[in-house]
Amino acid sequence: MKLSLVVPCYNEEKNVSLFYEAVKKDFSGVDFEYELVFVNDGSRDGTFKELQKLCGGDLPVKIVNFSRNFGKESAMYAGLKESEGDYVTVIDADLQQRPSIALDMVNMLDAEPDYDCIAAYQDERKESELLVFFKKRFYNLINKFSDTEFVQGASDFRTFRRPMVEAILQMDEYFRFSKGLFSWVGYNTKFIPYEVEERATGTSKWSFWKLFKYAMEGIFAFTTAPLRISTVMGFVTALISVIYLIVVVVQKLAFGIDVPGYATTVVLILLLGGIQLCCIGIIGEYIARTYIQTKGRPIYIAKNVIKNHKYEK
Repeated sequence: MKLSLVVPCYNEEKNVSLFYEAVKKDFSGVDFEYELVFVNDGSRDGTFKELQKLCGGDLPVKIVNFSRNFGKESAMYAGLKESEGDYVTVIDADLQQRPSIALDMVNMLDAEPDYDCIAAYQDERKESELLVFFKKRFYNLINKFSDTEFVQGASDFRTFRRPMVEAILQMDEYFRFSKGLFSWVGYNTKFIPYEVEERATGTSKWSFWKLFKYAMEGIFAFTTAPLRISTVMGFVTALISVIYLIVVVVQKLAFGIDVPGYATTVVLILLLGGIQLCCIGIIGEYIARTYIQTKGRPIYIAKNVIKNHKYEK
C-alpha cells in the first residue's frame, strides 16, 4: 500500500460520498495502491451510515468509528495509527482541500527524496479580517516564546512518509496540538501554497471560541512562557509595592502628607488579588493538564473498525 488518505469526519453526512467520488476521479490514472481511512468522530447525523455505504464501492475503505466525539486531533491520531500506506495524507472531508493536491504531494515526495513531508498552507485566507488578524497575532506570539517553529497559515493538510508518521505516533500525549507536534518531530518539510475551495455542503465546525481554545492548547502545550510571565508579574508588582511604600513614607515624614485612605487600599487589594488569581489560573492550567495526563486515559475509544472487501487477500 503506497498511500493512505486519512479523513476525519464530524457531521459530514452530505460530504463523504462527494469526497469519495472526487478521490475516485482524481486518482483514476494512478498506478499504485491507496486506501481511504475515514474516522467518524462521534457524528450526530447520518455520517456513519453514509460511510458504511462507501464500503460497497471499488476503493479500499476503512472506517474508524469513535464511541463519542473526541475532537479532530484525536481523529487524526486514530487515522495515522490505522493507516497502512508508505505515505499518509491528512485531508478534510468537506472538499475545501482537493484530493488532486494530495496527489501532487505524493508526486513531490517521489521526486524529492530529501523531503519527509509536504505541507500545504493558505496563501490567501478566505476569512474575515478580524479572524485573520487574531491568527497572525497567535503565530507571532507562539513563535516568540516557543522553541518549536510554527509556519504562518500552515494547515493539517499534509502528506508524510511512514517514518515521520511513526515518530508522531510515539507522542501519545492526551492534549494534542498537531501543528506543533508535526514541527517538533523535526524531519524535512516542504511547504506549498494552496487555494481553499468552498465547502461542498454545510458550514464550518470551527467557531471563534473553539479557535481561541485551540490556540490556548497550542500555547500551553509548546511553551512555559505563561509561567515565566507570572513570575515577572509577581516581581514587578513587589517592586512597585516597595517603591510606593517609600513614596508614602517620604510624603508623610518630609511633607506631612496624609497617607491615602480607604479608596487606595481597596484598589490595591483588588489589583493584587486580580494578579494573584491570574497567576494561580495559569499555574492551574498546567497542573490540570498534568493531572489528566497522569490518568493515562486513551486519546480515543474506537467503537469498531470496519474494512471493506478490498482488504481481503
